[in-house]
Amino acid sequence: MKHTATLLLLAVLAAPVAQAQTTSPTPAATTKGPGRLTGRVVDAATQKPVEYATVALLPASGATPLTGATCDAQGRFALPDLPTGSFRLQISFVGYSTQVKAVTITEQPQDLGALLLPAAAQNLGEVTVTGERPVIETKPDRLVYNADQDATNAGGTAADILRKTPLVNLDAEGNPQLRGTGNVRILINNKPSSMLAGNLAEALKQIPADQIKAIEVVTAPSARYDAEGSGGVINIVLKKNSLQGLNGSLGANTGNRNQGLNGSLNARRGKIGVSTKLSGFHNVYPYTSNNERTDFLPGGATGQLTERTTSRNVGTGGYGQVELTYDPSAQHSFTLSGNGNLYSSRSPQDFFNQYRGQPQLDTLYTRDITRRGENRNYDLNAGYTRTFGENQPRREWAVLAQHTRNRSDESYRLDQYRAAELRGGPLEYREQSLNLARNLETTVQTDYTHPFGEKNTLEAGAKLIQRHVTSDYSLDTLLTDQHNGFVRNPRRSNAFDYQQNVLAAYGTYNFAWGKKHTLSLGTRLERTGIAGEFQGENGRFSNDYLNVLPNLSATRTLKKEGQTLRFSYSRRIQRPHIFYLNPYVNQVTPSSIQFGNPNLRPEVTDSYELSYGTYGEKSSLNLSAYARRTGNSIEQFYRYNEELARSETTFGNLATNTTYGLNFYGSLKPAKDWNVSSNISGDYTQLRSTALNRTSRRASMFMNLNSSWKFKTHYTLQGYGGFWTGGVQLQTRYSGGVYYGLGLKRMLWQEKADLTLSANNFLSPGREFRNITTTDQFRSVGSFYQYQRSVRLAFNYRFGKADNSAQRQRRTIRNDDSKQGSNTGG
Repeated sequence: MKHTATLLLLAVLAAPVAQAQTTSPTPAATTKGPGRLTGRVVDAATQKPVEYATVALLPASGATPLTGATCDAQGRFALPDLPTGSFRLQISFVGYSTQVKAVTITEQPQDLGALLLPAAAQNLGEVTVTGERPVIETKPDRLVYNADQDATNAGGTAADILRKTPLVNLDAEGNPQLRGTGNVRILINNKPSSMLAGNLAEALKQIPADQIKAIEVVTAPSARYDAEGSGGVINIVLKKNSLQGLNGSLGANTGNRNQGLNGSLNARRGKIGVSTKLSGFHNVYPYTSNNERTDFLPGGATGQLTERTTSRNVGTGGYGQVELTYDPSAQHSFTLSGNGNLYSSRSPQDFFNQYRGQPQLDTLYTRDITRRGENRNYDLNAGYTRTFGENQPRREWAVLAQHTRNRSDESYRLDQYRAAELRGGPLEYREQSLNLARNLETTVQTDYTHPFGEKNTLEAGAKLIQRHVTSDYSLDTLLTDQHNGFVRNPRRSNAFDYQQNVLAAYGTYNFAWGKKHTLSLGTRLERTGIAGEFQGENGRFSNDYLNVLPNLSATRTLKKEGQTLRFSYSRRIQRPHIFYLNPYVNQVTPSSIQFGNPNLRPEVTDSYELSYGTYGEKSSLNLSAYARRTGNSIEQFYRYNEELARSETTFGNLATNTTYGLNFYGSLKPAKDWNVSSNISGDYTQLRSTALNRTSRRASMFMNLNSSWKFKTHYTLQGYGGFWTGGVQLQTRYSGGVYYGLGLKRMLWQEKADLTLSANNFLSPGREFRNITTTDQFRSVGSFYQYQRSVRLAFNYRFGKADNSAQRQRRTIRNDDSKQGSNTGG
């Protein structure tokens, strides 16, 4: 509680300072004239547009702006009705050095072309040009966490980075939550990845933090996106390099939780570029868990279950990527890429079980369990992008295709001993199970953007997704006093085949209304066809549905430059992922089993958001209020099997989920080399189920704080911390927790290399997470103790020559329409 109070106090103190330093001077009145200035603001290092940079026209002497404008998403601006004469043009944006350019305005319109805006600090040398941006950037449509600017990330994983991202939290199992909901889609470089198709929590531990450039959080996506989930989209942006010449990097890290090696090699000559990445890792995550369940039996009697588990999960894997780009001209761009990963895990467990209360079902035994898993995934991508030159700078056409394949082999084997204490009795039972799941997905899409005038655009596109999912599962048992060998259990062995085809089309019109209003109106139309069956049974089923998904966004620029007010509404469909559909019964713990429901229907969510944003050279502030309502919500629920004295967990379209929330984010640069940012969120969730005759409610809060200080030229000290108060499901309430870390980075060899020492959650060995599940038939109290204390030492070396050439924006596939699974379904 002491740490929580300190973090909250710092955030509250930072808020008024951020507000005070964010506002820009009010433009003075000026005489109108025939002059006109246009241009495009781009990052000096990457040549990418600086979205929403502030452009102000100053007199030849003095600091009071005569007029100004905010750049659009392409970095473009226009200043009309200007008097003739000599003036100065000031360009600024948070994280960049303010630039002032002398301009002479005549009666003829002038296009100033690309105006370079350098980052606040740049390291120029023989290695890649690197602009030093703030750790957190706030933009009208998203928050961006620049992970490569945070020293504490060195040697970590994507899971470590997400825990520090604004609006994002990880539950006890490591599954991402956005604004209090686990209904969120994770993308890599704006497209789905087969490595995220299975166990999401484990997949996030496989992506090295050293390969991640930024995390983008989009809470109100436009109609261009698929049905991305009620929470929104989290996009993991990997580091890219399209500079001329040969360059690359090598990295290594070691620590008590994870170790790894990673490298990249990039080559570009003229119109052709090749980019490669390769990494390998090993991690260890031990934990213990306890569960106490009280069963309410007929006649007022009770049954008491006690379970204890000790485990040590060990994982090893690797990731590789190759991307080929060919730009025959400024208007044409081709991309071909492939990536794949392999992950193997082994989790030995000691399990204790005791049940009392029903003599015929009472048990006392221990189990030695070994769980194994192997995931092999690959993605193939191809794309073509056509632009139309400076005369039509916002016109674009893209054709994209993607093929992904995921293969997951999961198995367990157990030996059960009759015992009064651990390992105290003879072997009485053995069990082994195998689940082979495959997920094959092919996507083709086309997108077209057409400008009308300087500010209006029409976006349209179509997309086809074909999914084929199979699950072949089996279970064998051996009773030592009855069988000589394993015997197949046909009731728990079968093959499941599932096909889903999605055909979608969308259109969005973006237009300006006056000088201070911009509107976006869009609609997405999606038709879904589903067919599935079980082998050897009359278990065929099919389902088809058509959904119209409107989208609206309205933005008003306020009187002071850099301040905006935005309202958005969107409707999204959320299809269940394979984890929710797979009927495979996981019965490692026989007193509580879990399985999917192949008859699930999609969710439909209506989301509303009102946000206020303001930013200046040294600070930024974003306030937002939101509400979302999900009908036909897919919820995890528990039921009790009295005959077998066990709880059974599955999923159903059982509830209406309504959430209201407030969010505050602020960043501040109190001194030249010191950055502070903080995020505070609060929400109230209500789940109402007619089927279960149940309503669950809870208010919760989340907060994080991030600060960095650069000193003595080559050193950077980084610290972060946060807490969350927990959450609620239909039948379960779960606790929150606290997290924190410190890191010290030392630049070496003329900033070609760096060495980082970091420690996370170092004041205690781990954290305990608690959950309470209550039904009419039982009450369960569980605890999960995760060992989180970690120390890491990471080294990174960059080599090669950098030539500041333009990087091209490239379209990518985004399949973000299916609800993701997790170990707990939460």
